[in-house]
Amino acid sequence: MSEQNNLGEAYKKTTYKVPGHGPRNIQVLKETLLGIDGEMESEMYGKGKVIDDFQAKMAKYLGKESAVFFPTGTMAQQIALRIWCDQKGIKKVAYHPLSHLEIHEEDGLKELHHIETYLLADKDRVIQLEDVIGLEDDIACLLLELPQREIGGQLPDYKTLEDISAYCKEKGIKLHLDGARLFEILPYYQKNATEVCELFDSVYVSFYKGIGGIAGAILAGDHGFTEESKIWKRRHGGDLISLYPYIISADYYFDQRVNKMERYFEEAKEFARCFNQCHGVSTKPLEPVSNMFHVYFDAPKEEMERILAAIYEETGIGLTSYVREVTKTTSNYEISIGDLYAQLPKENVKKVFQLLDEKMKALK
Repeated sequence: MSEQNNLGEAYKKTTYKVPGHGPRNIQVLKETLLGIDGEMESEMYGKGKVIDDFQAKMAKYLGKESAVFFPTGTMAQQIALRIWCDQKGIKKVAYHPLSHLEIHEEDGLKELHHIETYLLADKDRVIQLEDVIGLEDDIACLLLELPQREIGGQLPDYKTLEDISAYCKEKGIKLHLDGARLFEILPYYQKNATEVCELFDSVYVSFYKGIGGIAGAILAGDHGFTEESKIWKRRHGGDLISLYPYIISADYYFDQRVNKMERYFEEAKEFARCFNQCHGVSTKPLEPVSNMFHVYFDAPKEEMERILAAIYEETGIGLTSYVREVTKTTSNYEISIGDLYAQLPKENVKKVFQLLDEKMKALK
């Protein structure tokens, strides 16, 4: 059995697990359906009360004219950028080098829509106003991901967002928000969703990340934009005969968790401080700006897998099921704080970090 599997197996055996809200199993759907009227009609092919009501609810929450429910964010965002490119007659968009569209979608935007991409800013930092002003080519749309997940969930300051939005309006560039984790960043900005979204022409949000639903996404904007997105949704095969399991779970867990984001944020900062007090361990960002961050170890992947597995066995607390190689001598993993964190026994957590500090010192 490989070390990776050893860590995964050790994680499964722990009594308490740190990340997220709990197992992503059938219980997520069963919990959702409790109290639902069994006679409630499903929507069909994107039409019906279930989907209409949720779309209207999310449009109001995001401060947009209308919203459309999509089975995936990948579909929603490619369609958003296609619409803006067609509208302006320029098949070119700009986004961060580590955008989801660039590194996780098998070049879907380029292969399916023949859209060119301009990679903006250095991969290790967020996009700044100077990067946008320095664009050498005309683009139809700029995509901003908030937070920038692949670099630890970093965020630009709010003034930067306002300045980029104003510049894009002045230059006729559409601004799209990859807000997969929009709900999670509102406590840091001390803004509501409407205030953030009014800076953008179109907005995507996810319902399976911080919200913890089964799957699904919302794409929001003005009425003309969303009506066109429905046509593209049908072209992409996104109008399943029924999406209600996704919609009902998204609605249920949205109501359950959207107002807990402040708590998750404060707990993430608390947890990060514990890591940063350990020898040879650091977080990115140093102080989290949402409920997620990356943990870096000054030790190789295989060494950290052995260390963590031993800590799990002694404390009963599982930090992560995996560790990634960064370099030959460093490794990391990503953590998102959710409902499970509040259930952790404090004494066990204290022991975890005592052991981690001791074992990291012993490596030197």
